[in-house]
Amino acid sequence: MDIQAWWPLLDAETRDWLIEHNGEPLPPKVVAGIMAAAGGTTDSRWWASESADGPELSDDAVDWIEGVTNDEDPTAS
Repeated sequence: MDIQAWWPLLDAETRDWLIEHNGEPLPPKVVAGIMAAAGGTTDSRWWASESADGPELSDDAVDWIEGVTNDEDPTAS
């Protein structure tokens, strides 16, 4: 599932964490929130890697979240 589809389905706590910690490794609770909103599957292009501190979102996902945070249309690029 694409980030545009699961983003509005996130609970407020998960969405707020992603905005406040954009680009940081994801704690298990945030990953669980994303997976629940996405129905257990997400588009692999939104996941960059697994670091020692946890999974990380791709640069595209980080940029997309930054666009949403800045009230930009992230789909316009």
